[in-house]
Amino acid sequence: MAPVRSTTARDGITGFVLMQDNITRQFEDESQRDQHLHALTESTRASLGSLQAAVEALDYPDVDGEMRDRLLRVIRDEVGAMGQRVREVGAATAEGLKTRWPLEDMLGADVVQAALRHIESACTLRAGAAEVDGALWLKVDSFSLLQALTSLACRLHEELGVRGVELRLGAAGPQRAHLDLIWSGQALNTETAMGWELDPIRSGTERLPLSVRDVVARHGGEFWVERERTRHRAFFRFRLPLAAAHDEPVAAVAEAGAHRPEFYDFDLFQTSPHSRELDERLLVEATYTVFDTETTGLDPSSGDEIIQIGATRIVNGKLLRHENFEQLVNPQRSVPEASTAIHGIRPEMLVGQPTISQVLPAFHAFARDTVLVAHNAAFDMRFLQLKERETGIRFDQPVLDTLLLSAWLHPHQESHALEAIALRLDVDATGRHAALRDAVVTAEVFLKLVPLLADKGIRTLAQAREAARSTYYARLKY
Repeated sequence: MAPVRSTTARDGITGFVLMQDNITRQFEDESQRDQHLHALTESTRASLGSLQAAVEALDYPDVDGEMRDRLLRVIRDEVGAMGQRVREVGAATAEGLKTRWPLEDMLGADVVQAALRHIESACTLRAGAAEVDGALWLKVDSFSLLQALTSLACRLHEELGVRGVELRLGAAGPQRAHLDLIWSGQALNTETAMGWELDPIRSGTERLPLSVRDVVARHGGEFWVERERTRHRAFFRFRLPLAAAHDEPVAAVAEAGAHRPEFYDFDLFQTSPHSRELDERLLVEATYTVFDTETTGLDPSSGDEIIQIGATRIVNGKLLRHENFEQLVNPQRSVPEASTAIHGIRPEMLVGQPTISQVLPAFHAFARDTVLVAHNAAFDMRFLQLKERETGIRFDQPVLDTLLLSAWLHPHQESHALEAIALRLDVDATGRHAALRDAVVTAEVFLKLVPLLADKGIRTLAQAREAARSTYYARLKY
């Protein structure tokens, strides 16, 4: 459980996020493991009985050659059967081990930095990075791997007097990476290195029920120690699996229709006196401003800017196509080519256009006394909120998000991208990625969602906001 802090110090904590895990599969796996162990125990007891009887019979002096052969055959058969059962149980429980220790994709450079901090904190040992390939993604159980690295580093410090270590990360073929823990000075002999590999991992004054070998085996990897004689240093090498390929983060780059990640913003559900006045308004009777923005990229907090706002109006359940707002905006910064590839707005088209400080008052006036509607609304609202201090303009009316409403209505659908919803609801979504056109598609989708919401008892604005809010928390990811 984690607290949600307000953006203003005055409000303090405004809520909590509780993460829950479905442990049904875990109970099933443990039950199956218990059954395997019970079967192994019972069958082994029977085999041991047969073996004991055969061995005792062999001690009799009057056992002839034929009987001796029969008894030896019983022993061989029972030993073979016991070995086969052990192998079967081992294979059956291997997947359970993987379930208990899930491997996650993690940027290799992040693993290295986390390990360095952990080592310095636990061992009072200097730790630094040598050569680290920043593009590598690993598939690791970061907790156990960090514990293994830290345990080895601390033993180097305590038992060999090593004063500093380095971590090195590089590719080792198409599916593997090498993570090296390097030190200068005395090397380890093979026997000592093997002992460190098999000993329980040390964590402070405690010993974990894991060894370095356990951690390596969990990753399907390898572990060994090498010496670089020319440089008078040695290293432990972990051979680890690479994660599936990850694309480099690029501003506003993705396939058409999926260029925006889902945004989450707790402020989207905060109410003002203005918004509460409209709570009991029926959805079919409210007036809406459905809007969309085009931007230089996907990260408003890092300097991306709005370059176009488009909006249209819904009144009494009717889309007023002639009543719209459309304006290009000079972002006063460069527009990445990757962004232009999505929305087609070239930098020269923005020369001489008004700035956001000039455009926002006009859009605010257009949207006055209406409910705002957008798809993935937290994304667009975040851009508007970041301009409040600069422009003095605040959008405090209620906000509805077609993505969240669709997810509430159809929680088992794989995608809630605007194109996917439009396809399901028979809305023409061609010609998208101009702000006004996207606003019109969103408006048509919203009009199709309203009667579906009514069929499930969602008829007022307050009920729609609560449905979106519940979906928001269900979809929230960290």
